[in-house]
Amino acid sequence: MLHSRKLLYINEIARTGSIRKAAARLNVASSAINRQILALEEEMGAPLFERLPRGLRLTAAGELCIEHIREVLKNYERLEGRIKSLKMQQAGKVRLVTTVGLASGPLPEIIARFQSEHPRVFIQLRNDAGTMTVNPVLSGEVDIGLGFNIPATPGIRTLGNFDIPIGVILPPGHPLIGPGPISLADVVQERLVLAQQGTSLREVINLAMARLDIPVEPVLETNASEMLKKLVKCGAGLSMLNPLDVITECRQGELVFRPIAEPHSRHQPMKLFARARAPLDSATSLFAEYLLAELAGLVQELQTKGHIPLERPVVA
Repeated sequence: MLHSRKLLYINEIARTGSIRKAAARLNVASSAINRQILALEEEMGAPLFERLPRGLRLTAAGELCIEHIREVLKNYERLEGRIKSLKMQQAGKVRLVTTVGLASGPLPEIIARFQSEHPRVFIQLRNDAGTMTVNPVLSGEVDIGLGFNIPATPGIRTLGNFDIPIGVILPPGHPLIGPGPISLADVVQERLVLAQQGTSLREVINLAMARLDIPVEPVLETNASEMLKKLVKCGAGLSMLNPLDVITECRQGELVFRPIAEPHSRHQPMKLFARARAPLDSATSLFAEYLLAELAGLVQELQTKGHIPLERPVVA
């Protein structure tokens, strides 16, 4: 850029009010800056700075000059950005299907961090429920899927597996909040809002409660995990979900998760998967590796909090 050094020098002196401070910030000699300023003042035919005992102050001509200089510097920064974008090729597209709970839980933060590191990667995220998560992957509508209780399916290969136990979700201040696992015998005495019969989550819940002699009669059933979380927040009852679905709310103190005491504890296998005979492109492969590492970190966090037993395997 023409006169780039002079423009940078004047801008920094105007900002700091001192040649010495400007020189220190720009890592150049004070004498070099002073020579450039004197040369520009001679070229302009007017002093740009008023020399004071404790520094420099812009003159009227200097005020006009600095306004122009800063506009030139901003335009140059925009030009640099546009030229860089021309040099950068589109890094690719990632198409992902997942559950409603994960899409509204930890995934947004993970995706945001990934895109901050890889801004040229376009991500298309859709959410689904149950075994329906498999269908878009099989049909090729999406590249990878992330879900719970995914059955062994011809044409599907596993990229990563995590063992996530379900637990009890309580509102802050509930009497059953305490350290360690919670007994289901205590939970079933409370009002319950549970996943709808026929969903994979409800099947896991039913298995957990099968050994109880007490009939389980929820006051409400729904297939919407977001509604279950809101109902618990409102005090409508307790629910049962996995800790990843509520990790954001637990971090914010809006909900409390307690693991279920053995032998009633049951888990939801979480799987990242893709089509068996469709190799992942570079962008999808990069995202899949990033996602598995982030999920492993979340599982470790939950283990540290006691929400997942340390002996539960994590495969990624």
